[in-house]
Amino acid sequence: MTSNSFQLGGTGFGNDKAPSTGSGEGDFTNDPASSGFFSENFKRHEDLKAMLDGNKDNLKLDAMKRIIGMVAKGKDASDLFPAVVKNVVSKNLEVKKLVYVYLTRYAEEQQDLALLSISTFQRALKDPNQLIRASALRVLSSIRVLMISPIMMLAIKEAVMDMSPYVRKTAAHAIPKLYSLDPESKEQLVEVIEKLLGDKTTLVAGSAIQAFEEVCPERIDLIHKNYRKLCNLLVDVEEWGQVVIVGMMTRYARTQFVSPNQEGAGEDGKNFYESEEDEDEKEETEENEDEPKKKPYIMDSDHRLLLRQTKPLLNSRNAAVVMSVAQLYHHCAPKSEVGVVAKALIRLLRGHKEVQYIVLSNIATMTVARRDMFEAYLKSFYIRSSDPTHIKLLKLEILTSLATETNISVILRELQTYVTSTDKEFAAATIQAIGRCASNIAEITDTCLSGLVHLMSNRDESVVAESVVVIKKLLQMQSTGKGRKTTTEHKDIITHMAKMVDEITVPMARASILWLIGEYSERVPKIAPDVLRKMAKSFIDEEDIVKLQILNLAAKMCITNSKQTRLLCQYVFNLAKYDQNYDIRDRSRFLRQLILPAEKGPLAKHAKKILLASKPAPVLQSKFEDRDQYQLGTLSHILNNKTTGYKDLPEWPEEAPDPSVRNVEIPVPEVTTKKSERKKATKDKSFYSESESSSEDEDSDEESDDSDEDEESEEESEEESDDEDESEEEDESEDSDIPQKNNAPPKQSAPKKAPKVEKSESEEEESSSEEESSSEESEEEKPPPKSKASKKKPAKETKAANQNNTDLLLDIDLFGSSNGVTSSGGTQGSILTPSMASAMSNLTISGASSTSSSNFVQPMNIPLKSYDLLNRMTGNGLGITYKFTRTISVFSPKMVSIELTLTNHGESSLSGIKVGKKTLQPGMEIQDFPEIASLGTGASTSVLMAINFNDTTQPAKFEICTLEQTFKVSITAPVGELLQPHTMGLQDFTQQQGKLKGMTENTGKVTLPKEKSDAKSVVTNVLTVANMLQVPSSESDTVYRFAAKTMSEGVLVLVSVSVNEESANIVVNCEKMVIGTMLLKDLKSLLVKS
Repeated sequence: MTSNSFQLGGTGFGNDKAPSTGSGEGDFTNDPASSGFFSENFKRHEDLKAMLDGNKDNLKLDAMKRIIGMVAKGKDASDLFPAVVKNVVSKNLEVKKLVYVYLTRYAEEQQDLALLSISTFQRALKDPNQLIRASALRVLSSIRVLMISPIMMLAIKEAVMDMSPYVRKTAAHAIPKLYSLDPESKEQLVEVIEKLLGDKTTLVAGSAIQAFEEVCPERIDLIHKNYRKLCNLLVDVEEWGQVVIVGMMTRYARTQFVSPNQEGAGEDGKNFYESEEDEDEKEETEENEDEPKKKPYIMDSDHRLLLRQTKPLLNSRNAAVVMSVAQLYHHCAPKSEVGVVAKALIRLLRGHKEVQYIVLSNIATMTVARRDMFEAYLKSFYIRSSDPTHIKLLKLEILTSLATETNISVILRELQTYVTSTDKEFAAATIQAIGRCASNIAEITDTCLSGLVHLMSNRDESVVAESVVVIKKLLQMQSTGKGRKTTTEHKDIITHMAKMVDEITVPMARASILWLIGEYSERVPKIAPDVLRKMAKSFIDEEDIVKLQILNLAAKMCITNSKQTRLLCQYVFNLAKYDQNYDIRDRSRFLRQLILPAEKGPLAKHAKKILLASKPAPVLQSKFEDRDQYQLGTLSHILNNKTTGYKDLPEWPEEAPDPSVRNVEIPVPEVTTKKSERKKATKDKSFYSESESSSEDEDSDEESDDSDEDEESEEESEEESDDEDESEEEDESEDSDIPQKNNAPPKQSAPKKAPKVEKSESEEEESSSEEESSSEESEEEKPPPKSKASKKKPAKETKAANQNNTDLLLDIDLFGSSNGVTSSGGTQGSILTPSMASAMSNLTISGASSTSSSNFVQPMNIPLKSYDLLNRMTGNGLGITYKFTRTISVFSPKMVSIELTLTNHGESSLSGIKVGKKTLQPGMEIQDFPEIASLGTGASTSVLMAINFNDTTQPAKFEICTLEQTFKVSITAPVGELLQPHTMGLQDFTQQQGKLKGMTENTGKVTLPKEKSDAKSVVTNVLTVANMLQVPSSESDTVYRFAAKTMSEGVLVLVSVSVNEESANIVVNCEKMVIGTMLLKDLKSLLVKS
C-alpha cells in the first residue's frame, strides 16, 4: 500500500510506514500531516482484498484471521463481503470455516450478495465434514429474506435427520430464526421440534427445548413422552442447555403436578368432617372409595424425579444453572426441601459483583416467605467496606428480614457499626432498617428508640434527619397500638426534637418534627406555640413539604390552643394564600374555612375530630414484599416490573392431570414370549440350573427397572468393599443396563451375605439427603426389600438407643458433679433434689460464717406456680395442669423440666394418653412423657416431660392424644423459667456487668409498697420471677445482685436491684435483648404488686 504523505526535503513522514493491519483505521493516521484524511481515492483493505483474491491458501488464511479479528473487536468489515464470499468454495477447510463465520455475521446486512451464493450453501449442506454442513445451515438461516424460507425449511428438515448431533443442534438453533421470519410455517416447525425432542443426545436436548420455548411453548403435550428422558439427561447437558430445560420444567411442573405445600388442607379442617358425613350417608362400598381422600399428600414419582435430578446441579460452576435450580425448588418443591438451595446460593456470593446483585435480589425475595432458610448463614450477609452501595443495600435488606427474637441482638450490634459509615445513602438505609426491626419485634422497640435518640446528636446531618423520620414513624405506631400513654412516656423525645428544628435543614426531617408536634401538641403545650412562631418567620423560605406541615401545625394549634396561636394561624394562612404552589394555596383555603370560618358550618363543629383523629400507623415492610408475584431469576423480578416477553408462572392445578401420559411403551412383545418359553423349557431340566436362574433374572428385568437396581446393588455390595458405599447410587444407575446373566452365580450366595448388604443400605439411608428419601418411598411398594429392612433396622436402632442412653447417664453424672451448686442455688422451689440439698447446705455454711458482712438472704422455699394446659371442659373430662420444677432435666441439661398433672374428671376411664404430633419452631425439642396406659374416673397422676425452648418465648405446640380423641395444646415458658442459676462472686459480677452496657442493658424504676421494701421480700420476688442465684455482697450494700445463664445457649443474665427507701432501680444485662426486656417487665410488674 503506497503512502500519500507530503515530501519535505527528500524526507517523507510516511515513507517508513508499517504495513496495513487490516483494521482500516491505523493505515493513514500515523503521519499527522498525511493527506489521507482528504484523499477521495483512498481504498480501505486493499491488501486484504488482494490476499483473498490470490491463489495461495496461506495468504487467504492469514487475511481471514485478520478479518475475524476485526469483527471480534467490533470494527466494520462489511465492505469485504464480496471478496470473502468468493472463497466459500475454497478447498482449504480452515479457510472455509472462517468464511462461514464471517458470512454468518454479515449475511443479514448483505442479503443481495448472499443470495447469489445460495447454491453454494446448498451444496455445502451435503459436505462430508459436519462443521461445514452446520456452518452452511447457520449462514442460510441468517439470510433474512422471506423468499428463501422454503429452502430453509427443506435444509432444516434434512439437518434434523443428520447423523451428526452437532448438525442437529444447529438445526434446532435455525428453527426460531425461520419462525420469526415466517410465522405461517409454525405447523411444519412443530413437527420438526417433536423429532428433535425425541433425540437422545445431550448435545441436542438444550437447543431443542429452546426452540420449543420460542415457537410453541403452549404445546405441553410434546413434553409428556420426553419428560423422564429429559430429567435423566439433565446432568450431562451443556450448562446453558440446563438453564433452558430447568426453566421449562418449572412451568411444566406447575401445570402437571399438585402443589406439594397443601398437605394440611387435605388432612385437617372441612375435608376431614365432610368425609365423616359422607361415611354416614353412604354404604360400605362407597366408604372404601372415599378412603384415598383421607390419605396424606404423596408426591408424584415424576415430580420427585425432577427434584432429585436437578439437585446435583446446585454444585455447578455456572451461576445461572444454580440460580435456575434455586427458582425451581422455590416454586415447585415442598417447604421442607427448599432449604437445600441455601448453601449453593451462599456460594455464589463469592463471585463477581454483578452475580452477587442478582443472587442477593433473589435471596431477599426468598427470605420474605422462608426466613428460616438463611438464618444459619447470617454472617454471610455481613457488609464489607469494599462492597458497592447497591450490594450493601441488598445485604441490609436481607439482614433486616432475617431478624428474629433470637438473633436480633447480633443484628443490632452490626447495624450500630453500619450507622457510622461514610456512605450517606447506606447509613440512612441502616437507620431505616433499625426502624423496621423495632416495628417487627415489639420487645426491642424501646431499646431502638433510645438508640435513635442518641443518633440525633450525630455530626452527620443526613443521619440525624433519617433518625428523626424513623422516630416519628415508631412513635406513631406505638400511639396507634397502645393509645396516648406511650406518647406521654416519650414526651422528652418530642421535646428534644422540637429544640432541633433550627439545626436540621433536611425537608423531610423538618416536616416529620412539625407533624409530631402538631399531632401531640397537648403533650408539649409550652413548646408547640413557640415552634409555630419560628416556623411562621421562615415560612417563605421553606420547602413545599415543610410548608404543608406548617399549615397543619397552625390548624391543630388553633384548635387546641386558640388563645395563643389564633393570630399566628391567620398570619400563616395569609402567607400561604399567595404561595406559588397551588397545593399550598388550596390547603390554606380549605383549612381557613374549616378552622376560621366566617359563618360556622356543619364541618366547623367537627374540626377537632377531623384533624386530630387517630391516624393509621405507617407500615414498615420490605421492598421485596410484592416481588414474589414474578418468577425468580427473571428480568421482571429484578426490575419489579413486567417486561416484554415475560410469562406469568401458572397456578397449581387442584387435581393433577393424568400421569399416564408420561408413560412410554417399549415395543418388545416377541422378546417377552421367547423368554417365557425358555423359562418353561428350563423348568424341566434341573432345580438349581444356571439357565433357570438367568431366565428368572430376565423376567425380573421385564417387571420393573427398580427391582433390577435393587438386586444389582446387593450383588455389588457383596463384591465391593464398604469404602465404596458413597458411590453406590451411581453404580446402580450405570450398571442397570448390564445383562443379568452375568450376575446369576452370585445370587445363590446372596442369603449368606445379606446382613452386610442391609447394614450398608441402612447406613446409606441415614446419611442420605432428601433426594434419596424419595427413592425409598417408591421402594416401599415392594414387599421383599421392605421385609428385609424391617428385620434388620430394629437391631441397629436398639444398639443406637442403648448407646444414647449410656451417653445420657454419663452426661448427667458429669453435669451433676460439676454444676451441682450452680443449678441448685437457683432452685428455690418446694421440690429439693439431692444435689440441691448439698448445694444449699454449702450456701448455709458460707452464710453463717459471714452473716455479719453479707446481705445474702438464706434460701427459702418458693411455691411453684401451676398453669392450665387442658381445661376439663375442653378436654371432655381430662384436665391437665403443669408447673416448671426448676430442676435439672433428666433428658438434657438444655431442656426445661416440666411436671404435668393429669386428672380424669369424666365418667369413664381414659386409656393410651400420650404426646402426639408436634409443631415446633426451629431449634426447639420436646421429650415426651411415657404413655399412660389407663387413667380411671377421678384418678390423678403426675408425669415429667422436658422442652428445649431454644431460649425463646415461642410456644411449644403439640397434641395430647387418647385412644378416642386428640387435643391441641401449647406450653409457653415465662422468660424466668428459661434460666438456670449461675454462681459468681461480686468482683466477677461487676466485671461482666461492665461488658454488657449500651443496648444490652435494660433499666427501670418502680415504687415499692412498704411491706415489700425489706431485703427478704425483694429477693423472694426476684426468685419467684426468675430461676436465678443471689450474688453475696456486704451487709450495708442495698443492691441485691442475681446471676443466671440461659438454658439452651448459656448466655449470661445479670440482674441488680438497688433499693432506696420506697423505690427500687432495676438493671437487667443480657446479650439477648428480648430476654432482657421481657425479664425487666416481669420484675417490675411483680415488685409493684402490693
